[in-house]
Amino acid sequence: MQLNNHDFSIDNLGERRVGSPVNGIDFIDDQERVLYDTDPRKIEDFKCRDEAPPCFEIAGPRRKIYFDPAGLQCGIVTCGGLCPGINDVIRAIVLSLFYHYGVKSVIGFRYGFQGLNPECGQTPMELTPNRVDDIHQKGGTILGTSRGPQDVPMMVDTLEQRKISILFAIGGDGTLRGGRAIAEEIARRGLKIAVVAVPKTIDNDIAFVHQSFGFESAVTQTRPAIYAAHMEALGARNGIGLVKLMGRESGFIAAYATLASSDVNFCLVPEVRFTREAFLEALYERLVQKRHAVIVTAEGAGQDLMTATGRRDASGNIRLGDIGAFLRQAIQEHLNSRGMEHTLKYIDPSYIIRSVQSNAHDSVFCLLLGHNAVHAGMAGCTNMVVGYWENEFTHVPISLAVSLRKKIDPTGRLWNNVLAATGQPARMY
Repeated sequence: MQLNNHDFSIDNLGERRVGSPVNGIDFIDDQERVLYDTDPRKIEDFKCRDEAPPCFEIAGPRRKIYFDPAGLQCGIVTCGGLCPGINDVIRAIVLSLFYHYGVKSVIGFRYGFQGLNPECGQTPMELTPNRVDDIHQKGGTILGTSRGPQDVPMMVDTLEQRKISILFAIGGDGTLRGGRAIAEEIARRGLKIAVVAVPKTIDNDIAFVHQSFGFESAVTQTRPAIYAAHMEALGARNGIGLVKLMGRESGFIAAYATLASSDVNFCLVPEVRFTREAFLEALYERLVQKRHAVIVTAEGAGQDLMTATGRRDASGNIRLGDIGAFLRQAIQEHLNSRGMEHTLKYIDPSYIIRSVQSNAHDSVFCLLLGHNAVHAGMAGCTNMVVGYWENEFTHVPISLAVSLRKKIDPTGRLWNNVLAATGQPARMY
């Protein structure tokens, strides 16, 4: 990927002339940056070409801000699937607006972008410190969520009519694209409304962001399911535990869950091709040798092995074939044809995992994401997402974050570690 072709610059609504009311903390200088790639050889290559290496703007409070907090109104919207930590982020944004900046009016738009469409009839929710006091102790989202696009000019009309100055959009790839479309319509109209996104994806697949909130909580929550699969497999001769986890195009949850449990013998992810025959033969050989096996598969793995439906969901994603059901049937048919008596238990904990309360690490992460989103919005930054890179919170242009999908590198260290932990063949095709 030619990084010098990517634009890391952040859009801003205008000159910052208002003194920040935030007290007792260090301010970030506008020129502070964090390198995208710290490889000295690549940095030297840029120097030789007399080019600046690609860098992210560092997030944090600015000494001068764009918006005057007096009379300011802000909005929050949550979109897409559930993920641990959404309520934590909502709470952090509301409390930071109220107590750091003195903003007294925050509106929560209900059920995703539908809440910005008056025709959907969703009444907004007033968000106050009292209203969000304990929501971080609960899973899900207090605002509700939905998938699918809404009419962009109509949504901007709503923001303008309600005198919203900053819209905070919490969501994944589709939400970011929607936020970018809203920001572009705002710019076409010459309005002074900032759009700041917080990346939410349980799959951890947003590009130019090292980790998204909820991912660590999700991996933690996979352990009971994999433990149960392992115990079921050990409890029967030729026992097989099959666990399906989330991961449409990126298998990070499956890979990290595999490493976290150390009881998995086969990890199947969308990024690494396998054939039905090669996998089933490797599984048969494993059962001959060890008499049990645990399989973890991401939901997007092996899609080329099934007949595509051609249908799409509300977000425009192609509806996936059920790899769990496919593997269950294929395994049973193959082992029956080999005359091997076996017991197979299939576990799909997906909706349990994504709806849980965030763990302690994610709660800290969500708090800081929310704070940095508020700092960015108050400074007039727009059409951007709060990222995390090299242990620093960053400003990432939405156009950059949606330019590609972050995926496991089949030749990289993570996948090599998965192969070492499972003992599965490096090639199953």
